[in-house]
Amino acid sequence: MSIKEALGKKKEAVEVILQSFLPEEKGFDRTGREAMNYSLMAPGKRIRPILVGEAFSLCKGEEEEVLLPVLHSFMAAIEMIHSFSLCHDDLPAMDNDRVRRGQDSTWAHFSEAQGILAGDALSLYAFQAVLETFQKEKRKNPVLSRYEGRVLSALLVLSRESGIDGMVGGQVVDLEKEGQPLSEEELFFIMEKKTAALLRASLLMGAILGGAGEKVQEEIALYGEKLGLAFQIRDDILDEISTTEELGKPVHSDTEEGKTTAYSLFGREKAEEKVEEYTEKAISALESLKEKLVEEAKKAGVDEDKFVSLKKPGQVALWKESEKAYIFLKELAVYLASRKK
Repeated sequence: MSIKEALGKKKEAVEVILQSFLPEEKGFDRTGREAMNYSLMAPGKRIRPILVGEAFSLCKGEEEEVLLPVLHSFMAAIEMIHSFSLCHDDLPAMDNDRVRRGQDSTWAHFSEAQGILAGDALSLYAFQAVLETFQKEKRKNPVLSRYEGRVLSALLVLSRESGIDGMVGGQVVDLEKEGQPLSEEELFFIMEKKTAALLRASLLMGAILGGAGEKVQEEIALYGEKLGLAFQIRDDILDEISTTEELGKPVHSDTEEGKTTAYSLFGREKAEEKVEEYTEKAISALESLKEKLVEEAKKAGVDEDKFVSLKKPGQVALWKESEKAYIFLKELAVYLASRKK
């Protein structure tokens, strides 16, 4: 199965999960609920929830299967946070975009005020979805109480990487510097916060729920950071060379608003080289992660027969349950670096 086919299957699974967490569209506040669901279910890549699931598969043992409903709530939560950021990003006070994911942006479809409120509601509903799911599953299966520390740690990651120390912090600087030339350091600060933060959060949350130790968490966070930088630089390139029809959002918008991007700062050729550089760094972090994962497993007393060779000289083996996730994440980095939309 190609990486494109694998992504398609995983995206379909995510859509089902998202549907299960939609608030009911009823009551006096129905419009707000409709706006939330409109934003969340707009066509998208679903990369972030997919990363949560793959990181979990990479790190989990057999006993972690009990956490699947909680995992699904985190997958929905990260997409809610991403959708909240898009709701606000498109507003007239920010990027003033009327098209998102091939359809009217939330504020353009409802109203500016409802666009603001939909983003607000999604940012909080993300945490509500996780906590309600964990409480419900804990009542059904008290053994889940032993994983409370992991759930709280993952929620801390979600809040930190979504807020002023992550995505929102990047937005602050991006808006403040609009129309001004940026240094390379300033540009990378914005990209690392606005884009890489949520990719890193997705991977970290899945790894934490799967029981990853500190060293594995460090490497998977590094993979997410480099993947995010390559992803954003590729986005900047596509904003200049693609079309609105292909991307599902306005092109040349950053240039028209006087924003410094990787494309405007480096030019196309060097920007393409940067994409390749950060993709290679992401894969390198993933390979290092693999070694740390095996080290942690051996320390935990995992039997040698639980490992399976990847059949490539010089590579450390992974056990069967995480081999597919490792290969998928490696292929994903290459695929995202060369994507056309």
